[in-house]
Amino acid sequence: MNYVKHLTAFFGKVAQEHTLNPTHISLYMALFQFWNFNRFKNPINISRDEIMRISKIHSPATYHKCIKELHSLGYFDYQPSYNPFEGSQVNMFDFAGELKPKPRAKRPLPNWE
Repeated sequence: MNYVKHLTAFFGKVAQEHTLNPTHISLYMALFQFWNFNRFKNPINISRDEIMRISKIHSPATYHKCIKELHSLGYFDYQPSYNPFEGSQVNMFDFAGELKPKPRAKRPLPNWE
């Protein structure tokens, strides 16, 4: 997993998605950090309280709204746990492969005659 390529692709997707706001981005970055701490292995187990603290989201309603919207937009797969003693699971998707190299513009070769 290429950290820089992934984040570049993520922000490229965010720039095209007009329904996302800074709260969505903050939540995603908190999840990405958890994924990083787990050496990019899926799934990651998350605690709502900890993710809210890291992402600076203070309302559980806002947290649930944002995590469900990011899930439905395909940023990750979210499997909520309805057990208060068990964390929810998130499968993060690797966006690094979505970056396509831009072809170089063809320049005419110099005429050395």
